[in-house]
Amino acid sequence: MKFMKLGSKPDAFQTDGGGDSRYVLSELPSDIVIHVEEARFYLHKFPLLSKSSLLQRLIIEASQNGTDEVYIHDIPGGVKIFEICAKFCYGMVVTLNAYNVVAARCAAEFLGMTEDVDKSNLVFKIEVFLNSGIFRSWKDSIIALQTTDALLPWSEQLKLAARCIDSIASKATSNPCNVVWSYTYNRKSASSDEIVEARKNSQPVPKDWWVEDLCELDVDLYKRVMVAVKSRGRITSDVVGEALKAYASRWLPECFDAAAIDDDAYSMAYNHLLETIVWLLPSDKGSSCCSCRFFLKLLKVAVLIGSGEMLKEELMDRVILQLHKASVCDLLIPARPPALTTYDIQLVLTLVGRFMRRAGVTEDGIFLNNLDQEMFETDVDDESLLALSKIVDGYLAEVASDPNLSVSSFVAVATSMPDAARATHDGLYTAIDVFLKLHPNLPKAEKRKISSLMDVKKLSKEACIHAAQNDRLPLRVVVQVLFFEQLRAAAGGNNPPAAAASGGIARRLVEEEDDDDDDVGGGGGGDWSKSRALPTPTPSLLKKQLGSLKLAAAGDEGGGGDDGRRLARVSSVANQSSRLSLSSRSRRMFDRLWAGGKPPGGEVVSKSSDTSGSSQSPRSSAKPPASKSSSSSSRNRRYSVS
Repeated sequence: MKFMKLGSKPDAFQTDGGGDSRYVLSELPSDIVIHVEEARFYLHKFPLLSKSSLLQRLIIEASQNGTDEVYIHDIPGGVKIFEICAKFCYGMVVTLNAYNVVAARCAAEFLGMTEDVDKSNLVFKIEVFLNSGIFRSWKDSIIALQTTDALLPWSEQLKLAARCIDSIASKATSNPCNVVWSYTYNRKSASSDEIVEARKNSQPVPKDWWVEDLCELDVDLYKRVMVAVKSRGRITSDVVGEALKAYASRWLPECFDAAAIDDDAYSMAYNHLLETIVWLLPSDKGSSCCSCRFFLKLLKVAVLIGSGEMLKEELMDRVILQLHKASVCDLLIPARPPALTTYDIQLVLTLVGRFMRRAGVTEDGIFLNNLDQEMFETDVDDESLLALSKIVDGYLAEVASDPNLSVSSFVAVATSMPDAARATHDGLYTAIDVFLKLHPNLPKAEKRKISSLMDVKKLSKEACIHAAQNDRLPLRVVVQVLFFEQLRAAAGGNNPPAAAASGGIARRLVEEEDDDDDDVGGGGGGDWSKSRALPTPTPSLLKKQLGSLKLAAAGDEGGGGDDGRRLARVSSVANQSSRLSLSSRSRRMFDRLWAGGKPPGGEVVSKSSDTSGSSQSPRSSAKPPASKSSSSSSRNRRYSVS
């Protein structure tokens, strides 16, 4: 730190026991008493009259009024700085540094200690020190700038704050190769308390070397400095973003307690800080100056303190540009009362919805660029959609543990991503499993509604094994899981007739379960069959629907072995897994299913194979011509499973 000593005489100022009175040790008695705030200075007229025009006037007025007391009000810096000025008048030694030089300069101007009164007066000497010392030092300029807030309006009238800002901005925008002064750099590889000196012969100076020292500034001063830095046009948006992230990390807490949120003073202060940071962001919203995590942190604070809608909208516009780069933790934004859920579900739905509209996806999950009547160009690629789908599924699994999360909210989050954006449904299955576990008393209809969100054809082998033994899932979902596992085995063993026979039996069992539920008032069975109808499997359909999922067929291990024996082995394993957790009624149903799929010799002879068209089939699958009559008759039959 730079400093300057003025005067040559020893310090002769003394203080009495109470500290309110100060006097000078001298053979001459004092002839003037100067009151500064609560303190009294017993001084001599001559040294003061020779240096200060204000004291000249006040002392003359006091003499004309027959008194030896003078009152000074509102002097910049108060008692401490007046004492420095008084010592200078006596020629005593005083030390100026970055912490007191601005206050001394303001007080000297206030007292009129200029060249008009005496040559080489205090104002002149301080100006020399500012230009030759303070403004040439990086850290001294910052310290001096911090002191200007307490000295308004004098610091502004004398342009001391502006001169400090200009000094800081000129150094921050200089070429890093020319940096020869010390600076603080605690981030990345440096230790927490390291002061990095000039690095001519060591590692190069980073471009953002200056951002950490500016974090100590008040928000208003920081704004003025950043405006000056940006106006010079030498700093890239990435470095500006790094500076804003460092400042937000310094002053924005990671979490808020209820008292801080309800305190209007705290809320106003944080809101002002947020507005300043957002205002300083680069105007190009598409630039990667800041990460999505940083924007979501700002949005989280804005939600918690109840910032205005314009501020939230600005942050949301920046978030959706890189929402696919966020993490699940970043999206866990607490909800403000009176919301019942722990996290703000609606905010995440809004973000995802805007991202999907930007990607050209309608609310129904239809890609606009696939429609003949509409052309839509977007910079959102398939990888971004896949990445966001994983994030949404992970987020859904986190919020599913909230006991206050409604079924409608769960469905809204799950359906916010189109089916084409999910390469696998493992994450969605995890969320469904968590939700059903935390909501054990859901009605059957709502359980089916939740489970219908999942496509068992997009489950991995591990997820299928888990789902087959999951007693929280509706029974028909378990039937579907086992059925499609058998289809995979059939696809691997080139035995579609056996799979078709098992498919017919599976559909009959699902219909029987629907009829049972209708008898007991379960409801919703028909809706489930319509939404998750089991298709009639063909080799081409299996290759088209299952080939992209990269699931190893269970029959691949046997090479070119007998198809009937291979399918029987897979069916046996699946049958044993399902027996672990299913009821006796379910076991009997699955026994019929597996028995229908593995007749002796690998050929299928099943009376129920003609009912394979009873459920709706996807558009890509072909329906046998005779399926209409068998389908209608199968709906009216009741099968005994006892």
